[in-house]
Parts: sequence; structure tokens; C-alpha cells
Amino acid sequence: MERFQKLILIPLILTALLPGLGFCYFIINGPTNATVLAGSEARFNCTVSAGWVILIWLSNGNPVLTVINSQGAVETSDRFTSQNYTSSNGFTSELIIHNTKLSDSGKIECSIQQASENSFAFLSVQVNGSLCIKNSTLTVNDNKTVEIVCEALGWAPAPDITWMTNDSFIDKSRYVTQQSQGSNDLHNALSILTLTPVDTEILTCLADIEALPSPQNATVTVIFVNSTIENDYSEDTRSTWVIVLAVVLSFVGIILLIIIIVVVVRCCCLKKRGSTYQNEIRKVSTEKKKDGNLENRQRHGSENQGYIPEELWNREQLPGIAPLPPVSSKFTVPAADLPTSSVPKVQPQRPTDYPTNPKKIRNLTIV
Repeated sequence: MERFQKLILIPLILTALLPGLGFCYFIINGPTNATVLAGSEARFNCTVSAGWVILIWLSNGNPVLTVINSQGAVETSDRFTSQNYTSSNGFTSELIIHNTKLSDSGKIECSIQQASENSFAFLSVQVNGSLCIKNSTLTVNDNKTVEIVCEALGWAPAPDITWMTNDSFIDKSRYVTQQSQGSNDLHNALSILTLTPVDTEILTCLADIEALPSPQNATVTVIFVNSTIENDYSEDTRSTWVIVLAVVLSFVGIILLIIIIVVVVRCCCLKKRGSTYQNEIRKVSTEKKKDGNLENRQRHGSENQGYIPEELWNREQLPGIAPLPPVSSKFTVPAADLPTSSVPKVQPQRPTDYPTNPKKIRNLTIV
């Protein structure tokens, strides 16, 4: 490809030189050094005086773009383009390198094919790699020393690493940085900070190269733990848990007590209701029995329990007299005669052998 570009440029250069013999023109302002990040654009300006014929841009000695006064820019690659500006002082050609690569670093030259009239600058393409701290948070007890590792991978050139704590730089004697060559001309760096914290602080690792507008950074929070405070905190935590547990158990006990009271009251109510129901049943049964007994008494009467049979009375009063024949103790009255207040007299038969006794009356009360 480069040979093809040279074959094309040689006739153009010869063609431009033929009519330009005898004319004197020169470079007013040449390109200046540039440092860019890989993947971005790089721009170089070259201003020549009036009467110029041809202007050639070279990268590391290889022509990449040609500008002819009579024809304009001759572009052979999409990565190398130009913009032209004409003023009263002269003509300015701006070379634009798109999507810069690490291999583009080197000498950028502006040539007008005049003796001692070449101007050049240097392009530095740098690569912004990665930066990380293995642990984002560290817990350190008092009087303990900890090592914090910051790792930078895939940089070009190797980055300059510094440390900060709470917005102030840490002395370089407190950390060590090691650099190594990686693949594809990239560099790695490893920085180890040794720290004995006395308080909680935020540490920042900074990696910087010239092309970066601001350093890349990674942070870590170091938590300082005082053992005395930690023990007090543990005791306070334990006491807090005991209080919380006591409150919870008390609350649960109150709820259980309320539930037990409700259950007991409900059981008593149900028992009382059942007892009342049984009493009512018993009352109804008793009333029915009373009604039945009353009805029987109204029909058949009741026996006088205080009545003494005549034969027993005669035995006690007159032991020498023979007993009388037994008399029925029950006296049945027809239903139609129930209201009668008087009872017919019953006179037992006496044998003619014994003297006549006084008249005895047995009363039967009908209820």
C-alpha cells in the first residue's frame, strides 16, 4: 500500500516541481507536538507563504496526504484527511488523523519540496488502561498494619501512581510502585500502600498520563475499629437484645393471659347456660310430677298417716279384751262425693261376750 502511494505521489511531485522552478516560497508556521489518547483525533497545522505549489504530509517518513495548489488535497486513506484555509498571510493545511493508534506515534512532517524547508513535530498516542483496588472496604483493628494494593493494567506509557487520603497526598515513602511490560507494548503497574490507621479514612489511588485530562482514580474505605469501643458496643447490643426480648415476652404473656381469661369466661358462660337449661328441664319435670300426684290425690284421696288401727289401740288400752276384726284403712269415695265435708261413720262389730266400749270415730281427711 505504501509503495502504491509513493508511485502515485512521485509523478504528482514531479508535475508540481516543473512549473514551480524559479519561484521562492517557504513555511511560515510548522506543526507542533501533540499528545492524544488512542482512538481520538490528532490535528497538525502547516502554514506556507503565497506562491506555494505542493505540500506533502509524512508520518514516520511515509507520505500520507498531498495537497496540490492547482488541484487540492489528494487523500489516499480515510484515516488521514485535511482541511484547508487561505488568508492574506498564506495558505494553511490542517492534517487530521482519525482513530489514532499506538503505532501512529512518531514524527509528523510537513514538506514543501524546498531545500531546508521541512518542518516536523512529534505525535504521542497514549493508552488509558484500567485501575482497581482489590478491596473496596477494609476493616482494621487498632494497632494493626494493613497493605492496600492498587493495580493498573494495559497502559501506555506506564502511569504515574500516587495516593491520597482525605484529599491530601500521602508521602511516597509509604508506598512502593512496581512496573512491568505487558503485551502489545502496554505497561502494567502495581502500587502497595502500607498503613496503620488511627481513624476511619478514605484512600484514593491515582493513575495519570499526559493525555488524560484528569487522573483516573480508585478508592477504598478503611474502617478503624477500636477494640474497647467494640466491646462496649457488643455489651450495649447484648443489653438491647435482652430488653427487646423481655418486652416481646411480656407482650406475648399479656396476650396469652387475655386469651386464657376469655376462654375461661366463655367456658363459664357455656356451663352456666347448660346448667340453667338443665334446671329448667328439671323444673318442668317436677311440675309435671306434682300435677300428676295432685290429680291422683284428687281422685283417690290420701291416707292419714297419724291414724292408729283400732286393734292396736284396743290392745294398749284394754289388754284383757280381744282385738276387733281388722278394718280397712283406706276409704274410697266416688268422684261425685269429693266435695263432701263429712265422712260416714263406721262402727265395728263387737262380740256380745264383751261389755260395750265407748263409741270410737275414725276420721279420714280428703285433700
